Amino acid sequence: MPSTLKTLTHWVFDMDGTLTVGVHDFPAIRRALEIPQGADILHHLDTLPAAERDAKHAWLLEHERELALRSTAATGAVELVQALCERGCRLGILTRNAKELAHITLTAIGLDDCFAPDDVLGRDEAPPKPHPGGLEHFIRRWQVTPPQVVMVGDSPLDLECGRAAGTRTVLVNVAENRWPALADWHMRDCRALAQAL
Repeated sequence: MPSTLKTLTHWVFDMDGTLTVGVHDFPAIRRALEIPQGADILHHLDTLPAAERDAKHAWLLEHERELALRSTAATGAVELVQALCERGCRLGILTRNAKELAHITLTAIGLDDCFAPDDVLGRDEAPPKPHPGGLEHFIRRWQVTPPQVVMVGDSPLDLECGRAAGTRTVLVNVAENRWPALADWHMRDCRALAQAL
């Protein structure tokens, strides 16, 4: 089992708030879609009648498209991903956003060349985190064991996903590690993570 970050060669990243500066105003999105405050947006939408669900998913997609086009890279994210790419590491994206928007975001921050199109999973390609299905897909696709993969994210959903899949976990872009039982490593941002490699 890998004992240091330097030995890991299979990396999966969350997108919003991890590789990008988080700009989603989730309380405002819940208000616009008439979703109870604190409820999981994607899970709630799945409980609605088909016509209402589809209309609200369409609104969410367009709202998130506008955000994706204006994406800015999080501190150190570009240097981290480029360094891993140059090392020949396998890199994946696992996001609760839509796959097409993940590609728009990667292009906006200059990292589209570092991720194979099939290694970007959105909410339609994998069950939304914290479900481990997306990470399990990467483990099978890359033909590795779970501890050879590391999930990098900024929220407990990312860390819980990693724990459920048996991968290693790194928490970034959060001032303090509020979830020590879930994070194998905690770095203040992607630049600090890059410097630790």
